[in-house]
Parts: sequence; structure tokens; C-alpha cells
Amino acid sequence: MIKAQSLVKCFGDFTALSSLDTEIHAGSIYGLVGSNGSGKSTFLRLASGVYMPDGGQITVAGEPVYENTAVKERIFFVADDLYFLPQSTLEEMATFYKQIYRRFSDTKYKKLCTIFPLDPRQKLGAFSKGMKRQAALLLALSCEPDLLLLDEAFDGLDPVMRGAVKKLLSDDIAAREMTVVITSHNLRELEDLCDHVGLLHQGKILFEREIDELKLGFCKVHAAFPQGMDDAALSELDVMQAARTGSLVTLVVRGNSAEASDCLLRKGAVFAEGVPLTLEEVFIHEMEAVGYDYNNILF
Repeated sequence: MIKAQSLVKCFGDFTALSSLDTEIHAGSIYGLVGSNGSGKSTFLRLASGVYMPDGGQITVAGEPVYENTAVKERIFFVADDLYFLPQSTLEEMATFYKQIYRRFSDTKYKKLCTIFPLDPRQKLGAFSKGMKRQAALLLALSCEPDLLLLDEAFDGLDPVMRGAVKKLLSDDIAAREMTVVITSHNLRELEDLCDHVGLLHQGKILFEREIDELKLGFCKVHAAFPQGMDDAALSELDVMQAARTGSLVTLVVRGNSAEASDCLLRKGAVFAEGVPLTLEEVFIHEMEAVGYDYNNILF
């Protein structure tokens, strides 16, 4: 769906994106994480055709985006800094988008108005930050785009509404194979929604993986060695991190938790149990494995 090759974008002397390469497949939910200023919003503006690349290229469904009306009609971009027509209501914005997006669904709009607790006749300028975010997402989904670009999608939403939005996105992807790209500085927000994740730093993709592949690649194991553990007990494991508290040992290892637990039991542990790692924990260990300090990059 989206393919970027040697993508470059500069603002004066500042290079926001530097020879960025990535490919995001149709029907996926791709989470793009990075600190403020890493280039996340710039990438979305290039993917939506707001900006023109200064080098390289970015295509959607094989077509360049900038000044391509036919492609832009298939894309909806919800920016972090939301914009609505002055003095407009939600109802008026829906009428406006009907003129731009031929796929705009009145049926879906009416259904979403029953899910989002918003007054369609109230001025959007009077809405709170979270209500404006809900309005933007309602309009975006009503347009039924092939590609939905969300910059800090959950900013200002309470936990209940975040869950509702995630379900709506998942339903649309299942029904129409919509592709979604979500930027965030918080991996925890993306963990139960995205199927792929990439880390953007100083204008380049440092790291991207399928989430299931990431989680299967590492495990955490708690084990008890009443007589103490000999370091030789770890020789058969690819240990990324080890911590000891008395007889209890906590290990982060590459591989399968069942196999790691069995190995430790053979080496004298009286107890060994695998526990799931969070996506953030997996990301940290993968980044350290390729020589980057994750905390310095994301925080």
C-alpha cells in the first residue's frame, strides 16, 4: 500500500527525513513510534500528499501521492493538530467531506454518531480536546478510506473511548482491508492493536518488525535455585538479561519459554516458569541487540 524509497524531506537546513525506506502492506495496522521531532508527522504528511518529497519517492498503491487527486481521495489523514472549518458543526463537516470523498457513507456516519457521544449540531470550536479527536475519527471512518493515517490517534481520549476506537478500526480492517498507520511515542498504546511496528529516529527507520514475530523471539523466565545457580547453567541459553534476588533468578532469553524453562529445570532449578514480555520490553532488548539505547531514542 505504502512504499517509501530513499525518502528525504528538509525544512531549510533541518533534515526531517533522511533516506527513509519502508513498505507497509495493504490491510495492516502499522505503528510508527519515536520521540518528538523524530519525523513521524512529516512521514504522514508525505504519505498523505500534504508535502512534496525533496528526494526519493513515496507511493500509495504504486502511485505517487503529491498532487494526485485520484490517490488522495483514497486517503484520510487525521493530524495531531486538528483543523475544522471555522464555526462549523460536526454535521456541516460531514456535508463538506461528502463533496470530497465519493465513498462517504451516510449509514456509517449515523451509526458512528450513536457510538461517539457528540452533538452533531454543536459548534466544534466548543468541543474539548478529546471530543474534537472523536469528531475527527468519526468523520475519517465515515469517508471509508483505503488508507487511514492517524497522528497520535488516542491523544485526549479516555480509556473507554480508546477501546471503542480500537474496535472500530479493527472492524473496518476486517470488513474492507483498510490500511492504518498510527504514530505514537507510547508503545503500550499500540501493543494490542498493531500487527507491525517501526521505530523512527532522526529521520530514519532504525527497526521494524511484525509484532507476533517480536514477541515470539524473546521470553522472560522466573526460576528458583535453592542451592544457588552456577553460571554454567545458562550456557545453553541465549541470555539477554539476568537478575538475581536470593534464590530467585529472572532471565530474558531469546527463544521459547517452555524450552528455556525445561533447560533450567535440568540444570537444578526447582521451579521455572515463563511469563509474557510486554512489547516495550521486547523492543528494548531488540534495540540493545543492534547497539542502540532505546531509552535515549524514545524518551
